Amino acid sequence: MRTISDRRQPSHDRGLKGAGRGLAGDVLAPSWRVAPITTQQHAVEGLRAAIASGELRPGQRVAQEDLAAALGVSVAPVREALRVLEQEGQLTYVPRRGYFVSELRAADLEEIYSLRELLESRAARRSIASFDDDAIWRVESAAFDYERAAVAGEIATALRANRRFHMSILESPDNPHTMRVIRSLWDSTEAYRALYYNFPAERHESLEAHNQILAAVRARDAEALIERLASHRCRALEVLRKVLPA
Repeated sequence: MRTISDRRQPSHDRGLKGAGRGLAGDVLAPSWRVAPITTQQHAVEGLRAAIASGELRPGQRVAQEDLAAALGVSVAPVREALRVLEQEGQLTYVPRRGYFVSELRAADLEEIYSLRELLESRAARRSIASFDDDAIWRVESAAFDYERAAVAGEIATALRANRRFHMSILESPDNPHTMRVIRSLWDSTEAYRALYYNFPAERHESLEAHNQILAAVRARDAEALIERLASHRCRALEVLRKVLPA
């Protein structure tokens, strides 16, 4: 398989640095080291990163005090962050027990992926029409970053690069409302995307899928792009059906 790095290697490295403590006292993964805008946003991004990296698993209870200590903030912004992620569907609140990482059934995932197909096909068709060389470079850069992380087995980094790859393809100035819904759908399945990319064979499969998608982007071929994005989604859904309850 001819990989992205065989063709082009964007020359930037934006790996995040810094030390912190995890929920169990371990050193935090790079995905936790987010650049805060506000204390609440810092808590939101830190919590999202913990779910995406798999440190917080589906069905696991979120300990507010431990999370606050890990992020270096008070409990108040953490409570606000919990409410934000509950609204996004990433967390579920159980009275007198607290917040838990949401668990999805296969039927839930199928519904979400069906919505993604509708919206992402629309977004891809609109965005590709205005793609210039800079837009293509952004997609190539994200694809290369994903490849490097996937080969190294750096799941959290691969997840961030994978999301940047897809969003770089779909975003366009005239699609703000569509993109807001697409991002929300992605947010609601982050924990399961992390599960999918924990399989080495699927990381390898995604490299080939990204190569095919990138070829369609370079050709500015909307129909090929939509078809290859659909195939990529179907593969992930097929794999996750096998590990999720019906």
